[in-house]
Amino acid sequence: MVGDGRRPAGTSLRAAQEEAGVPPGVWKGRGLAAVGLAAGDVVTERQAELLLGEGRHPDADRIEQALLAEGKTPAKARRATVLGRPIEHNQSPETEDAKERTAWLGMDLVFRAPPTAHIAWALMDDETRRVLELCQDIARDKTLAWLEDAVAEIRWKSGGKKSARVRDGLIVAVFRHYESRATDSRPLLHDHAVVSIRARRPDGTWGNQTADALMKHIVAADALYTLLFMEEVSARLGWAWEPREVTPGHRPVMEIAGIDQRLIGWQSTRRQQIADALPLLTAKYEERQGHPPGERAAYALACQAADQTRSPKRTELRSLSELRDAWRDSAARAYGADVVAGLAERARAAAAAVWARVRPLVDVALAAAETIAVVYVMRGAFAHRHLLAEARRHLSYALRGRPHQRGLDEQIVQTAIDAYTRPVGRGRMMTADLHALYPHDTEDQAVLRPMTRNRSATPYQRARLAAGALTARVHAARRADRLNSRPRPHTVAVPATLSPRLGRRAGRDLEPTTDVAAVELTSRTLEAAAAEMAEMAARLQAGVRERAAGRRLPPKSAAAPPPSAQQPVQPAQGRTPPTGGIA
Repeated sequence: MVGDGRRPAGTSLRAAQEEAGVPPGVWKGRGLAAVGLAAGDVVTERQAELLLGEGRHPDADRIEQALLAEGKTPAKARRATVLGRPIEHNQSPETEDAKERTAWLGMDLVFRAPPTAHIAWALMDDETRRVLELCQDIARDKTLAWLEDAVAEIRWKSGGKKSARVRDGLIVAVFRHYESRATDSRPLLHDHAVVSIRARRPDGTWGNQTADALMKHIVAADALYTLLFMEEVSARLGWAWEPREVTPGHRPVMEIAGIDQRLIGWQSTRRQQIADALPLLTAKYEERQGHPPGERAAYALACQAADQTRSPKRTELRSLSELRDAWRDSAARAYGADVVAGLAERARAAAAAVWARVRPLVDVALAAAETIAVVYVMRGAFAHRHLLAEARRHLSYALRGRPHQRGLDEQIVQTAIDAYTRPVGRGRMMTADLHALYPHDTEDQAVLRPMTRNRSATPYQRARLAAGALTARVHAARRADRLNSRPRPHTVAVPATLSPRLGRRAGRDLEPTTDVAAVELTSRTLEAAAAEMAEMAARLQAGVRERAAGRRLPPKSAAAPPPSAQQPVQPAQGRTPPTGGIA
Protein backbone atom coordinates (compact mmCIF):
# COMPACT_ATOMS: atom_id res chain seq x y z
CA MET A 1 0.00 0.00 0.00
CA VAL A 2 3.02 2.31 0.35
CA GLY A 3 5.04 1.06 -2.62
CA ASP A 4 8.48 -0.41 -1.92
CA GLY A 5 9.17 1.88 1.00
CA ARG A 6 8.82 1.27 4.72
CA ARG A 7 6.07 2.99 6.65
CA PRO A 8 7.33 4.69 9.83
CA ALA A 9 5.48 3.88 13.03
CA GLY A 10 2.73 6.35 13.83
CA THR A 11 2.53 7.70 10.25
CA SER A 12 -0.88 7.71 8.62
CA LEU A 13 -1.36 5.69 5.45
CA ARG A 14 -2.01 8.71 3.25
CA ALA A 15 1.05 10.54 4.56
CA ALA A 16 3.20 7.46 3.95
CA GLN A 17 1.87 7.17 0.39
CA GLU A 18 2.60 10.84 -0.33
CA GLU A 19 6.10 10.45 1.07
CA ALA A 20 6.68 7.32 -1.02
CA GLY A 21 5.38 9.03 -4.17
CA VAL A 22 2.70 6.42 -4.93
CA PRO A 23 -1.00 7.15 -5.39
CA PRO A 24 -3.58 5.79 -2.95
CA GLY A 25 -5.22 2.49 -3.75
CA VAL A 26 -8.67 2.40 -5.36
CA TRP A 27 -11.48 -0.15 -5.28
CA LYS A 28 -12.49 -1.98 -8.48
CA GLY A 29 -14.94 -4.73 -9.43
CA ARG A 30 -18.69 -5.26 -9.72
CA GLY A 31 -18.86 -6.86 -6.29
CA LEU A 32 -18.37 -3.53 -4.51
CA ALA A 33 -22.09 -2.69 -4.46
CA ALA A 34 -22.73 -5.63 -2.12
CA VAL A 35 -20.55 -4.00 0.58
CA GLY A 36 -21.58 -0.38 -0.01
CA LEU A 37 -18.53 0.71 -2.02
CA ALA A 38 -18.15 2.13 -5.53
CA ALA A 39 -15.48 1.75 -8.19
CA GLY A 40 -12.84 4.44 -7.81
CA ASP A 41 -13.27 4.92 -4.05
CA VAL A 42 -10.00 5.27 -2.16
CA VAL A 43 -8.89 2.23 -0.16
CA THR A 44 -8.61 3.32 3.47
CA GLU A 45 -6.41 1.61 5.99
CA ARG A 46 -9.32 0.39 8.10
CA GLN A 47 -11.19 -1.02 5.08
CA ALA A 48 -8.11 -3.01 4.06
CA GLU A 49 -7.64 -4.31 7.62
CA LEU A 50 -11.24 -5.49 7.84
CA LEU A 51 -11.78 -7.02 4.38
CA LEU A 52 -8.29 -8.20 3.39
CA GLY A 53 -7.04 -8.90 6.93
CA GLU A 54 -10.07 -10.36 8.71
CA GLY A 55 -12.58 -11.26 5.98
CA ARG A 56 -15.18 -8.84 7.38
CA HIS A 57 -17.35 -6.12 5.90
CA PRO A 58 -15.23 -3.01 5.08
CA ASP A 59 -17.72 -0.91 7.12
CA ALA A 60 -17.85 -3.40 9.98
CA ASP A 61 -17.21 -0.83 12.72
CA ARG A 62 -20.40 1.13 11.96
CA ILE A 63 -22.47 -2.04 11.53
CA GLU A 64 -21.20 -3.49 14.80
CA GLN A 65 -21.90 -0.30 16.73
CA ALA A 66 -25.45 -0.16 15.36
CA LEU A 67 -26.15 -3.76 16.38
CA LEU A 68 -24.75 -3.19 19.86
CA ALA A 69 -27.04 -0.19 20.21
CA GLU A 70 -29.98 -2.46 19.35
CA GLY A 71 -29.07 -4.75 22.24
CA LYS A 72 -27.19 -7.48 20.40
CA THR A 73 -24.38 -9.26 22.22
CA PRO A 74 -20.80 -8.43 21.16
CA ALA A 75 -20.35 -11.91 19.72
CA LYS A 76 -23.50 -11.69 17.59
CA ALA A 77 -22.67 -8.16 16.51
CA ARG A 78 -19.23 -9.21 15.36
CA ARG A 79 -20.53 -12.35 13.65
CA ALA A 80 -22.97 -10.22 11.64
CA THR A 81 -20.04 -8.35 10.05
CA VAL A 82 -18.18 -11.49 8.94
CA LEU A 83 -18.42 -12.32 5.23
CA GLY A 84 -18.64 -16.10 5.05
CA ARG A 85 -16.78 -18.29 7.53
CA PRO A 86 -14.84 -16.50 10.32
CA ILE A 87 -11.09 -16.82 10.23
CA GLU A 88 -11.21 -18.00 13.85
CA HIS A 89 -12.45 -21.33 12.49
CA ASN A 90 -8.94 -21.98 11.14
CA GLN A 91 -7.45 -21.88 14.65
CA SER A 92 -10.14 -24.10 16.18
CA PRO A 93 -9.48 -27.77 17.04
CA GLU A 94 -12.15 -28.75 14.48
CA THR A 95 -9.74 -27.89 11.68
CA GLU A 96 -7.83 -31.09 11.08
CA ASP A 97 -5.97 -30.13 7.94
CA ALA A 98 -2.81 -28.27 8.92
CA LYS A 99 -2.64 -26.26 5.71
CA GLU A 100 -6.00 -24.64 6.54
CA ARG A 101 -4.82 -23.20 9.84
CA THR A 102 -3.58 -20.04 8.12
CA ALA A 103 -6.49 -17.99 6.80
CA TRP A 104 -6.17 -17.14 3.12
CA LEU A 105 -8.07 -13.99 2.20
CA GLY A 106 -6.77 -12.65 -1.13
CA MET A 107 -4.68 -13.01 -4.27
CA ASP A 108 -2.24 -10.48 -5.73
CA LEU A 109 -2.49 -10.17 -9.53
CA VAL A 110 0.24 -7.98 -11.04
CA PHE A 111 -0.45 -6.14 -14.32
CA ARG A 112 2.82 -5.12 -15.99
CA ALA A 113 3.24 -3.64 -19.47
CA PRO A 114 6.06 -4.65 -21.91
CA PRO A 115 9.51 -3.10 -21.26
CA THR A 116 9.35 -0.59 -24.14
CA ALA A 117 6.12 0.81 -22.67
CA HIS A 118 7.97 1.44 -19.39
CA ILE A 119 10.71 3.22 -21.33
CA ALA A 120 8.27 5.47 -23.18
CA TRP A 121 6.38 6.16 -19.94
CA ALA A 122 9.56 7.12 -18.06
CA LEU A 123 11.48 9.10 -20.69
CA MET A 124 8.85 10.90 -22.81
CA ASP A 125 6.80 14.00 -21.96
CA ASP A 126 4.05 14.21 -19.36
CA GLU A 127 1.22 13.97 -21.91
CA THR A 128 2.55 10.64 -23.22
CA ARG A 129 2.98 9.45 -19.63
CA ARG A 130 -0.66 10.19 -18.80
CA VAL A 131 -1.88 8.49 -21.98
CA LEU A 132 0.11 5.34 -21.18
CA GLU A 133 -1.26 5.30 -17.65
CA LEU A 134 -4.78 5.58 -19.10
CA CYS A 135 -4.05 2.64 -21.43
CA GLN A 136 -2.87 0.67 -18.39
CA ASP A 137 -6.10 1.48 -16.53
CA ILE A 138 -8.36 0.45 -19.42
CA ALA A 139 -6.53 -2.80 -20.19
CA ARG A 140 -6.40 -3.78 -16.51
CA ASP A 141 -10.08 -3.03 -15.86
CA LYS A 142 -11.24 -4.92 -18.97
CA THR A 143 -9.14 -7.93 -17.98
CA LEU A 144 -10.57 -7.91 -14.45
CA ALA A 145 -14.07 -7.67 -15.95
CA TRP A 146 -13.38 -10.76 -18.08
CA LEU A 147 -12.13 -12.64 -15.03
CA GLU A 148 -15.23 -11.90 -12.98
CA ASP A 149 -17.65 -12.49 -15.88
CA ALA A 150 -16.19 -15.65 -17.41
CA VAL A 151 -13.81 -17.21 -14.88
CA ALA A 152 -14.53 -16.45 -11.21
CA GLU A 153 -16.32 -19.28 -9.36
CA ILE A 154 -17.37 -19.77 -5.76
CA ARG A 155 -17.65 -22.92 -3.66
CA TRP A 156 -21.25 -24.02 -3.26
CA LYS A 157 -23.17 -27.07 -2.00
CA SER A 158 -21.87 -30.58 -1.19
CA GLY A 159 -19.46 -29.28 1.41
CA GLY A 160 -17.83 -26.89 -1.02
CA LYS A 161 -17.10 -29.58 -3.60
CA LYS A 162 -19.32 -27.93 -6.22
CA SER A 163 -18.85 -24.47 -7.64
CA ALA A 164 -20.95 -21.81 -9.37
CA ARG A 165 -20.47 -18.37 -10.87
CA VAL A 166 -20.15 -15.55 -8.37
CA ARG A 167 -23.34 -13.58 -8.04
CA ASP A 168 -22.13 -9.98 -8.15
CA GLY A 169 -18.50 -9.98 -9.20
CA LEU A 170 -15.11 -9.43 -7.59
CA ILE A 171 -13.90 -7.00 -4.94
CA VAL A 172 -10.45 -5.75 -5.90
CA ALA A 173 -8.07 -3.22 -4.32
CA VAL A 174 -5.65 -1.79 -6.91
CA PHE A 175 -2.31 -0.24 -5.91
CA ARG A 176 -0.02 1.36 -8.50
CA HIS A 177 3.78 1.22 -8.27
CA TYR A 178 6.30 3.09 -10.41
CA GLU A 179 9.68 1.38 -10.00
CA SER A 180 11.35 -2.01 -9.80
CA ARG A 181 13.09 -3.67 -6.87
CA ALA A 182 16.52 -3.34 -8.49
CA THR A 183 19.32 -1.77 -6.48
CA ASP A 184 19.49 1.16 -8.89
CA SER A 185 15.81 1.99 -9.31
CA ARG A 186 14.45 1.54 -12.84
CA PRO A 187 11.03 2.42 -14.30
CA LEU A 188 8.44 -0.30 -13.95
CA LEU A 189 4.83 0.86 -14.30
CA HIS A 190 2.73 -1.93 -12.78
CA ASP A 191 -0.44 -2.42 -10.75
CA HIS A 192 -1.03 -4.80 -7.84
CA ALA A 193 -4.67 -5.94 -7.96
CA VAL A 194 -5.43 -7.58 -4.61
CA VAL A 195 -8.53 -9.73 -5.20
CA SER A 196 -10.57 -10.50 -2.08
CA ILE A 197 -11.46 -14.16 -1.76
CA ARG A 198 -14.86 -13.23 -0.33
CA ALA A 199 -17.77 -13.24 -2.79
CA ARG A 200 -21.51 -13.96 -2.86
CA ARG A 201 -23.09 -17.22 -3.97
CA PRO A 202 -26.11 -17.29 -6.30
CA ASP A 203 -28.42 -17.50 -3.25
CA GLY A 204 -26.93 -14.33 -1.74
CA THR A 205 -24.84 -15.92 1.02
CA TRP A 206 -21.14 -15.14 1.37
CA GLY A 207 -18.37 -17.65 0.82
CA ASN A 208 -14.88 -18.17 -0.59
CA GLN A 209 -14.28 -18.19 -4.31
CA THR A 210 -12.16 -21.02 -5.70
CA ALA A 211 -8.55 -20.19 -6.35
CA ASP A 212 -8.17 -22.90 -8.98
CA ALA A 213 -10.41 -21.16 -11.50
CA LEU A 214 -8.47 -17.89 -11.40
CA MET A 215 -5.03 -19.47 -11.30
CA LYS A 216 -5.76 -21.79 -14.24
CA HIS A 217 -6.77 -18.83 -16.40
CA ILE A 218 -3.85 -16.57 -15.46
CA VAL A 219 -2.05 -17.13 -18.79
CA ALA A 220 -5.21 -16.42 -20.79
CA ALA A 221 -5.78 -13.28 -18.71
CA ASP A 222 -2.18 -12.20 -19.29
CA ALA A 223 -2.57 -12.62 -23.06
CA LEU A 224 -5.83 -10.63 -22.99
CA TYR A 225 -4.26 -7.80 -20.97
CA THR A 226 -1.32 -7.55 -23.38
CA LEU A 227 -3.63 -7.56 -26.40
CA LEU A 228 -5.87 -4.83 -24.94
CA PHE A 229 -2.91 -2.69 -23.85
CA MET A 230 -1.40 -2.88 -27.34
CA GLU A 231 -4.69 -1.82 -28.92
CA GLU A 232 -5.15 1.14 -26.58
CA VAL A 233 -1.60 2.39 -27.17
CA SER A 234 -1.91 2.07 -30.95
CA ALA A 235 -5.31 3.81 -31.00
CA ARG A 236 -4.29 6.72 -28.78
CA LEU A 237 -0.65 7.27 -29.76
CA GLY A 238 -0.47 5.80 -33.28
CA TRP A 239 2.35 3.38 -32.41
CA ALA A 240 2.73 -0.14 -33.77
CA TRP A 241 4.17 -3.29 -32.24
CA GLU A 242 6.66 -5.91 -33.35
CA PRO A 243 7.88 -9.22 -31.86
CA ARG A 244 11.23 -9.35 -30.04
CA GLU A 245 13.01 -12.61 -29.27
CA VAL A 246 14.26 -12.46 -25.70
CA THR A 247 15.61 -16.04 -25.53
CA PRO A 248 16.61 -17.79 -28.79
CA GLY A 249 14.15 -20.51 -29.67
CA HIS A 250 11.49 -19.35 -27.22
CA ARG A 251 8.29 -17.38 -27.67
CA PRO A 252 8.93 -13.72 -28.54
CA VAL A 253 7.36 -10.77 -26.73
CA MET A 254 5.65 -7.77 -28.32
CA GLU A 255 7.40 -4.41 -28.07
CA ILE A 256 6.74 -0.91 -29.40
CA ALA A 257 8.31 -0.58 -32.84
CA GLY A 258 11.06 2.03 -33.12
CA ILE A 259 12.15 2.10 -29.46
CA ASP A 260 15.91 1.68 -29.23
CA GLN A 261 16.58 -1.90 -28.09
CA ARG A 262 19.57 -0.77 -26.02
CA LEU A 263 17.19 1.00 -23.65
CA ILE A 264 15.59 -2.34 -22.81
CA GLY A 265 18.88 -3.48 -21.31
CA TRP A 266 19.12 -0.20 -19.42
CA GLN A 267 15.61 -0.67 -18.04
CA SER A 268 15.81 -4.42 -17.29
CA THR A 269 18.63 -4.45 -14.75
CA ARG A 270 16.64 -6.83 -12.58
CA ARG A 271 16.64 -9.41 -15.38
CA GLN A 272 20.41 -9.05 -15.73
CA GLN A 273 20.90 -9.65 -12.02
CA ILE A 274 18.97 -12.91 -12.30
CA ALA A 275 20.89 -13.92 -15.45
CA ASP A 276 24.21 -13.35 -13.68
CA ALA A 277 23.23 -15.56 -10.73
CA LEU A 278 21.70 -18.37 -12.79
CA PRO A 279 24.89 -20.05 -14.19
CA LEU A 280 26.23 -20.83 -10.70
CA LEU A 281 22.92 -22.37 -9.63
CA THR A 282 22.76 -24.38 -12.87
CA ALA A 283 26.31 -25.71 -12.38
CA LYS A 284 25.49 -26.83 -8.84
CA TYR A 285 22.36 -28.58 -10.11
CA GLU A 286 24.29 -30.46 -12.82
CA GLU A 287 26.95 -31.49 -10.28
CA ARG A 288 24.31 -32.74 -7.87
CA GLN A 289 21.97 -34.45 -10.38
CA GLY A 290 24.42 -35.49 -13.08
CA HIS A 291 22.47 -33.97 -15.98
CA PRO A 292 21.36 -30.52 -17.20
CA PRO A 293 18.08 -29.18 -15.78
CA GLY A 294 14.88 -29.78 -17.70
CA GLU A 295 12.17 -27.23 -18.36
CA ARG A 296 10.60 -27.37 -14.89
CA ALA A 297 13.95 -27.52 -13.10
CA ALA A 298 15.22 -24.54 -15.11
CA TYR A 299 12.16 -22.54 -14.09
CA ALA A 300 12.68 -23.46 -10.44
CA LEU A 301 16.34 -22.40 -10.65
CA ALA A 302 15.30 -19.06 -12.18
CA CYS A 303 12.89 -18.48 -9.28
CA GLN A 304 15.68 -19.33 -6.85
CA ALA A 305 18.00 -16.85 -8.57
CA ALA A 306 15.30 -14.18 -8.36
CA ASP A 307 14.91 -14.74 -4.61
CA GLN A 308 18.65 -14.64 -3.98
CA THR A 309 19.17 -11.40 -5.91
CA ARG A 310 16.09 -9.59 -4.58
CA SER A 311 17.17 -6.28 -3.08
CA PRO A 312 15.79 -5.12 0.27
CA LYS A 313 13.21 -2.37 0.29
CA ARG A 314 14.72 1.07 0.01
CA THR A 315 14.58 3.58 2.85
CA GLU A 316 15.16 6.60 0.56
CA LEU A 317 11.86 7.51 -1.12
CA ARG A 318 11.37 9.85 -4.09
CA SER A 319 8.34 11.25 -5.88
CA LEU A 320 7.45 10.33 -9.45
CA SER A 321 8.73 13.62 -10.85
CA GLU A 322 12.06 13.10 -9.11
CA LEU A 323 12.25 9.53 -10.42
CA ARG A 324 11.50 10.63 -14.00
CA ASP A 325 14.21 13.31 -13.88
CA ALA A 326 16.73 10.77 -12.59
CA TRP A 327 15.72 8.21 -15.25
CA ARG A 328 16.12 10.70 -18.10
CA ASP A 329 19.52 11.80 -16.83
CA SER A 330 20.67 8.18 -16.49
CA ALA A 331 19.50 7.21 -19.99
CA ALA A 332 21.00 10.34 -21.55
CA ARG A 333 24.39 9.68 -19.93
CA ALA A 334 24.36 6.07 -21.07
CA TYR A 335 23.13 6.44 -24.68
CA GLY A 336 23.08 10.15 -25.50
CA ALA A 337 20.50 12.91 -25.20
CA ASP A 338 19.47 12.54 -28.87
CA VAL A 339 18.36 8.93 -28.27
CA VAL A 340 16.07 10.04 -25.44
CA ALA A 341 14.74 13.11 -27.26
CA GLY A 342 13.86 11.26 -30.47
CA LEU A 343 11.92 8.34 -28.99
CA ALA A 344 8.45 9.53 -30.02
CA GLU A 345 9.48 10.52 -33.56
CA ARG A 346 11.18 7.19 -34.24
CA ALA A 347 8.18 5.29 -32.85
CA ARG A 348 5.82 7.10 -35.26
CA ALA A 349 8.12 6.48 -38.22
CA ALA A 350 8.44 2.78 -37.37
CA ALA A 351 4.66 2.51 -36.99
CA ALA A 352 4.16 3.82 -40.53
CA ALA A 353 6.46 1.10 -41.86
CA VAL A 354 4.66 -1.61 -39.87
CA TRP A 355 1.20 -0.51 -40.98
CA ALA A 356 2.36 -0.49 -44.61
CA ARG A 357 3.51 -4.11 -44.64
CA VAL A 358 1.13 -5.85 -42.21
CA ARG A 359 -2.33 -6.77 -43.50
CA PRO A 360 -5.21 -5.75 -41.21
CA LEU A 361 -6.98 -9.09 -41.68
CA VAL A 362 -7.41 -12.08 -39.39
CA ASP A 363 -8.18 -15.29 -41.24
CA VAL A 364 -10.08 -17.39 -38.74
CA ALA A 365 -9.30 -20.72 -40.43
CA LEU A 366 -5.56 -20.05 -40.60
CA ALA A 367 -5.53 -18.67 -37.06
CA ALA A 368 -7.27 -21.84 -35.83
CA ALA A 369 -4.73 -24.03 -37.64
CA GLU A 370 -1.77 -22.18 -36.11
CA THR A 371 -3.36 -22.17 -32.66
CA ILE A 372 -4.05 -25.90 -32.57
CA ALA A 373 -0.61 -26.78 -33.96
CA VAL A 374 1.28 -24.70 -31.40
CA VAL A 375 -0.77 -25.85 -28.40
CA TYR A 376 -0.73 -29.52 -29.43
CA VAL A 377 3.03 -29.67 -29.93
CA MET A 378 3.81 -27.80 -26.71
CA ARG A 379 1.24 -29.49 -24.44
CA GLY A 380 -0.12 -32.69 -26.00
CA ALA A 381 -3.38 -32.64 -24.03
CA PHE A 382 -4.94 -29.23 -23.46
CA ALA A 383 -8.09 -27.42 -22.36
CA HIS A 384 -10.15 -24.55 -23.73
CA ARG A 385 -8.15 -21.99 -21.75
CA HIS A 386 -4.87 -23.05 -23.43
CA LEU A 387 -6.35 -22.51 -26.89
CA LEU A 388 -7.80 -19.18 -25.79
CA ALA A 389 -4.43 -17.91 -24.59
CA GLU A 390 -2.72 -18.94 -27.85
CA ALA A 391 -5.51 -17.39 -29.96
CA ARG A 392 -5.02 -14.07 -28.17
CA ARG A 393 -1.27 -14.26 -28.75
CA HIS A 394 -1.96 -14.89 -32.44
CA LEU A 395 -4.13 -11.75 -32.58
CA SER A 396 -1.30 -9.76 -30.99
CA TYR A 397 1.22 -11.01 -33.56
CA ALA A 398 -1.14 -10.65 -36.54
CA LEU A 399 -2.70 -7.24 -35.83
CA ARG A 400 0.31 -5.48 -34.22
CA GLY A 401 -1.96 -3.19 -32.20
CA ARG A 402 -4.94 -2.85 -34.51
CA PRO A 403 -8.27 -3.45 -32.75
CA HIS A 404 -9.93 -6.84 -33.02
CA GLN A 405 -13.60 -7.66 -33.20
CA ARG A 406 -15.28 -8.60 -29.94
CA GLY A 407 -15.41 -12.38 -29.55
CA LEU A 408 -12.90 -13.06 -32.32
CA ASP A 409 -10.61 -14.99 -29.96
CA GLU A 410 -13.46 -17.31 -28.96
CA GLN A 411 -14.36 -17.75 -32.64
CA ILE A 412 -10.82 -18.90 -33.40
CA VAL A 413 -10.89 -21.33 -30.49
CA GLN A 414 -14.25 -22.80 -31.50
CA THR A 415 -13.06 -23.24 -35.09
CA ALA A 416 -9.95 -25.07 -33.87
CA ILE A 417 -12.01 -27.31 -31.58
CA ASP A 418 -14.52 -28.19 -34.29
CA ALA A 419 -11.93 -28.92 -36.97
CA TYR A 420 -8.89 -30.40 -35.24
CA THR A 421 -9.63 -31.81 -31.76
CA ARG A 422 -11.11 -34.82 -30.02
CA PRO A 423 -11.83 -35.40 -26.30
CA VAL A 424 -9.32 -37.30 -24.22
CA GLY A 425 -9.54 -38.73 -20.71
CA ARG A 426 -11.97 -37.39 -18.15
CA GLY A 427 -13.03 -33.81 -17.63
CA ARG A 428 -12.77 -31.14 -20.28
CA MET A 429 -9.36 -32.01 -21.66
CA MET A 430 -8.84 -32.63 -25.37
CA THR A 431 -6.06 -33.32 -27.83
CA ALA A 432 -5.44 -32.92 -31.54
CA ASP A 433 -7.30 -35.19 -33.95
CA LEU A 434 -4.44 -36.75 -35.91
CA HIS A 435 -6.78 -37.83 -38.71
CA ALA A 436 -7.59 -34.15 -39.25
CA LEU A 437 -4.01 -32.99 -38.85
CA TYR A 438 -2.47 -35.77 -41.00
CA PRO A 439 -5.00 -36.79 -43.69
CA HIS A 440 -4.04 -39.89 -45.67
CA ASP A 441 -4.45 -38.19 -49.04
CA THR A 442 -1.65 -35.66 -48.44
CA GLU A 443 2.06 -35.87 -47.69
CA ASP A 444 1.94 -33.74 -44.55
CA GLN A 445 2.03 -36.83 -42.33
CA ALA A 446 5.48 -37.73 -43.63
CA VAL A 447 6.74 -34.14 -43.39
CA LEU A 448 5.16 -32.79 -40.22
CA ARG A 449 5.88 -35.52 -37.69
CA PRO A 450 9.68 -35.61 -38.14
CA MET A 451 9.79 -31.82 -37.69
CA THR A 452 7.66 -31.83 -34.55
CA ARG A 453 9.73 -34.68 -33.06
CA ASN A 454 13.08 -32.99 -33.61
CA ARG A 455 14.42 -32.98 -30.06
CA SER A 456 17.36 -30.74 -30.93
CA ALA A 457 14.91 -27.84 -31.35
CA THR A 458 12.99 -26.11 -28.56
CA PRO A 459 9.29 -26.92 -28.09
CA TYR A 460 8.31 -23.53 -29.49
CA GLN A 461 10.48 -24.02 -32.59
CA ARG A 462 8.84 -27.40 -33.21
CA ALA A 463 5.44 -25.80 -32.66
CA ARG A 464 6.15 -23.12 -35.27
CA LEU A 465 7.25 -25.78 -37.76
CA ALA A 466 4.02 -27.66 -37.18
CA ALA A 467 2.00 -24.47 -37.58
CA GLY A 468 3.77 -23.68 -40.84
CA ALA A 469 3.14 -27.13 -42.29
CA LEU A 470 -0.51 -27.14 -41.26
CA THR A 471 -1.26 -23.66 -42.62
CA ALA A 472 0.55 -24.60 -45.85
CA ARG A 473 -1.90 -27.46 -46.29
CA VAL A 474 -4.81 -25.05 -45.73
CA HIS A 475 -3.39 -22.73 -48.40
CA ALA A 476 -2.99 -25.63 -50.83
CA ALA A 477 -6.57 -26.79 -50.28
CA ARG A 478 -7.86 -23.28 -50.87
CA ARG A 479 -5.84 -22.89 -54.02
CA ALA A 480 -7.27 -26.14 -55.34
CA ASP A 481 -10.78 -24.97 -54.49
CA ARG A 482 -10.30 -21.72 -56.36
CA LEU A 483 -8.95 -23.40 -59.48
CA ASN A 484 -11.85 -25.86 -59.45
CA SER A 485 -14.37 -23.00 -59.07
CA ARG A 486 -15.76 -24.31 -55.80
CA PRO A 487 -16.84 -22.00 -52.97
CA ARG A 488 -14.27 -21.49 -50.24
CA PRO A 489 -15.29 -22.95 -46.85
CA HIS A 490 -13.41 -20.47 -44.66
CA THR A 491 -14.24 -17.24 -42.90
CA VAL A 492 -12.31 -13.98 -43.02
CA ALA A 493 -12.82 -11.52 -40.17
CA VAL A 494 -11.94 -7.88 -40.75
CA PRO A 495 -11.27 -5.87 -37.57
CA ALA A 496 -11.91 -2.16 -37.29
CA THR A 497 -9.23 0.00 -38.90
CA LEU A 498 -7.18 2.82 -37.48
CA SER A 499 -8.60 6.33 -37.55
CA PRO A 500 -7.73 8.59 -40.52
CA ARG A 501 -6.06 10.95 -38.09
CA LEU A 502 -3.30 8.42 -37.39
CA GLY A 503 -2.72 7.97 -41.10
CA ARG A 504 -2.28 11.70 -41.67
CA ARG A 505 0.06 11.86 -38.70
CA ALA A 506 2.37 9.39 -40.37
CA GLY A 507 2.38 11.41 -43.59
CA ARG A 508 0.42 8.94 -45.72
CA ASP A 509 -2.96 7.26 -45.94
CA LEU A 510 -2.62 4.15 -43.83
CA GLU A 511 -6.26 3.02 -43.89
CA PRO A 512 -6.36 -0.54 -45.21
CA THR A 513 -8.40 -1.06 -48.35
CA THR A 514 -8.77 -4.85 -48.15
CA ASP A 515 -12.14 -6.02 -46.88
CA VAL A 516 -14.60 -8.87 -47.38
CA ALA A 517 -15.94 -7.40 -50.62
CA ALA A 518 -12.42 -7.14 -52.03
CA VAL A 519 -11.67 -10.72 -51.04
CA GLU A 520 -14.87 -11.95 -52.71
CA LEU A 521 -14.11 -9.88 -55.81
CA THR A 522 -10.64 -11.42 -55.99
CA SER A 523 -12.16 -14.88 -55.64
CA ARG A 524 -14.62 -14.24 -58.48
CA THR A 525 -11.80 -12.86 -60.62
CA LEU A 526 -9.69 -15.97 -60.07
CA GLU A 527 -12.65 -18.23 -60.85
CA ALA A 528 -13.40 -16.35 -64.06
CA ALA A 529 -9.73 -16.56 -65.05
CA ALA A 530 -9.72 -20.31 -64.37
CA ALA A 531 -12.83 -20.78 -66.52
CA GLU A 532 -11.30 -18.72 -69.34
CA MET A 533 -8.08 -20.77 -69.20
CA ALA A 534 -10.11 -24.00 -69.36
CA GLU A 535 -12.00 -22.71 -72.42
CA MET A 536 -8.74 -21.73 -74.15
CA ALA A 537 -7.32 -25.20 -73.42
CA ALA A 538 -10.40 -26.80 -74.98
CA ARG A 539 -10.06 -24.66 -78.14
CA LEU A 540 -6.37 -25.53 -78.45
CA GLN A 541 -7.16 -29.22 -78.11
CA ALA A 542 -9.83 -28.95 -80.80
CA GLY A 543 -7.29 -27.27 -83.14
CA VAL A 544 -4.82 -30.09 -82.52
CA ARG A 545 -7.45 -32.66 -83.49
CA GLU A 546 -8.36 -30.77 -86.69
CA ARG A 547 -4.73 -30.52 -87.79
CA ALA A 548 -4.16 -34.19 -87.01
CA ALA A 549 -7.24 -35.16 -89.03
CA GLY A 550 -6.03 -33.03 -91.97
CA ARG A 551 -2.70 -34.85 -91.94
CA ARG A 552 -4.50 -38.19 -91.52
CA LEU A 553 -2.75 -38.81 -88.21
CA PRO A 554 -4.60 -40.28 -85.22
CA PRO A 555 -5.09 -37.78 -82.42
CA LYS A 556 -3.33 -38.30 -79.11
CA SER A 557 -5.12 -40.71 -76.80
CA ALA A 558 -4.45 -38.73 -73.60
CA ALA A 559 -7.07 -36.05 -73.86
CA ALA A 560 -7.29 -33.33 -71.25
CA PRO A 561 -10.11 -33.88 -68.76
CA PRO A 562 -12.92 -31.37 -68.61
CA PRO A 563 -12.45 -28.47 -66.22
CA SER A 564 -14.81 -30.01 -63.65
CA ALA A 565 -12.71 -33.19 -63.41
CA GLN A 566 -9.28 -31.59 -63.00
CA GLN A 567 -7.26 -32.71 -60.03
CA PRO A 568 -6.53 -30.21 -57.26
CA VAL A 569 -3.30 -28.32 -57.77
CA GLN A 570 -0.71 -28.98 -55.06
CA PRO A 571 2.06 -26.51 -54.19
CA ALA A 572 5.34 -26.96 -56.04
CA GLN A 573 8.07 -28.95 -54.36
CA GLY A 574 10.18 -26.83 -52.06
CA ARG A 575 7.78 -23.88 -52.00
CA THR A 576 5.75 -23.12 -48.89
CA PRO A 577 2.77 -20.75 -48.93
CA PRO A 578 2.80 -17.90 -46.42
CA THR A 579 1.87 -18.99 -42.92
CA GLY A 580 0.98 -15.66 -41.30
CA GLY A 581 1.75 -14.97 -37.66
CA ILE A 582 5.35 -14.06 -36.90
CA ALA A 583 7.31 -12.92 -39.93
